[in-house]
Amino acid sequence: MSLTKELENTYAEFQKNAPQPVLDTFGSGVQALSDAFDPSKVIQIGQEFPDFELQDATGKFVTRDSLLKEGALLVSFYRGEWCPFCNLELRALQKHLPEFKAKGVSLVAISPQLADESLSTAEKNRLEFSVLSDVGNRLASQLGIVWSQPEAFRPIFEGFQIDWKRSYGDDSLEVPIPATILVNKDGVVRNTFIDPAYTKRLEPQVALEWASKL
Repeated sequence: MSLTKELENTYAEFQKNAPQPVLDTFGSGVQALSDAFDPSKVIQIGQEFPDFELQDATGKFVTRDSLLKEGALLVSFYRGEWCPFCNLELRALQKHLPEFKAKGVSLVAISPQLADESLSTAEKNRLEFSVLSDVGNRLASQLGIVWSQPEAFRPIFEGFQIDWKRSYGDDSLEVPIPATILVNKDGVVRNTFIDPAYTKRLEPQVALEWASKL
């Protein structure tokens, strides 16, 4: 089954089971983000991907340049371990990891969660690639992909037993807009997929086609 189909099925299940007020609140928040989203203000093809130093799931600090020594990077920004759509995407990327490696591309997943939560994400999804913590969304801010979620979302997250401060180290409710970015070995952005609709993600097969053209 394609990633797109899995995402559609998961969203349909969510719509069937979630209370209508929750659906309405999430729906209006995402619609407001989509209305305000300006593609010209996010990282563009041909620009240099910013340097960074982020902790991986084991607490080790990793830099952009250390990763680029292995070749190109496919960077996936995800919202958090609690997000089923993010987990589906990460597992789909993991399934294709050998194909990306064969093309000289390393996979990297980044969220604003603390390192312990990144470890939980890596273990739960059996990921064999780097999962990094962009605490405070500092890197995501440089890319123009940070979403300050509406305060109306807070009681919903609390109802889902998501302890935001424990997971993220703050109460901001800020998350990255899910984004997939291909960076060549020289640190230049070659392709991007950035969609404010959180249920939409890039098919790994498309990313592999990008990689074939490096």
